[in-house]
Amino acid sequence: MRRKKIIIGSRNSKLALIYANKAKAEIDYIKSDYGVEEITIKEITTEGDLNQKIRLSELGGKGLFSKKIEYELLNKKIDLAVHALKDMPSDETEGLLTNCFLERNDPREVLISTNNQHIEDLKPNSIIGTSSFRREFQLKRKRNDLNYKLIRGNVDTRIKKLSDGLYDAIILSYAGIQSLNLNKKISQVFSSSEIIPSVGQGTIAVQCRKNDLEMINLLNKINHTSTHNCVLAERNVLKVLEGDCETAVGAIANIEKDIINLEAELFSLDGKQRFYYKATKKINFPIELGKEVGQFLKKESKNSYKK
Repeated sequence: MRRKKIIIGSRNSKLALIYANKAKAEIDYIKSDYGVEEITIKEITTEGDLNQKIRLSELGGKGLFSKKIEYELLNKKIDLAVHALKDMPSDETEGLLTNCFLERNDPREVLISTNNQHIEDLKPNSIIGTSSFRREFQLKRKRNDLNYKLIRGNVDTRIKKLSDGLYDAIILSYAGIQSLNLNKKISQVFSSSEIIPSVGQGTIAVQCRKNDLEMINLLNKINHTSTHNCVLAERNVLKVLEGDCETAVGAIANIEKDIINLEAELFSLDGKQRFYYKATKKINFPIELGKEVGQFLKKESKNSYKK
């Protein structure tokens, strides 16, 4: 490899930097095979980080946590970009390639509440903090007598808002809580069939330029095949739906021997209608599986999930 140094671009939140360092550690393990001597992380503030008071959809929706990092990648200021896959649009940015995924962390959702209560035990009109329409609509199917209120900010900020009494409970991804060693704060873990997670949740994606063969070859070595197949299926559901931050859709895939299972749910814009589909295919056909599930949901919903 011509390059002696690799620069990884990452958001500058505590959690994002944990993910970036995880990718760095994977590359560190094989760097001598490629003649790489140094790997550094460049911290980048994204649009989604700058404005934490309104819904992401009101800021413009797609790519708010990835555009700025991708810009640096396209302009060769960095060699690789590390993203939380759930924050990435389903359509690839022209000139870039997202084809490397680290082994998936736990994709489930968790509840953190002030009195360590489960959602079933919260008093009516308790305030639940979430930034996601998907989570809100899913929880309303369990408890429609609670108040669901917007919460933004990184994990620490959200937990502080909970401690300050602004909310009675908040819902977050298990992967983020685990990575930050905050497991003791968890009040309840939801199974992935009980609350179907966001597409790609718990997965770290590593992106490079499409014409950078050196980086493509290196990333192939750290790509986790099972995770890759699962997220390919999930992301093709999103792609068919042409989903963005306002699309209340969840999808989760898992592999059993040579079979890949995929289940997904989609809500109408007002959250009153739910569309669900589950399908399986041979492990070699994750894209086709995702498209099948996405097309079923799109047809059944009659585009009621779109403005």
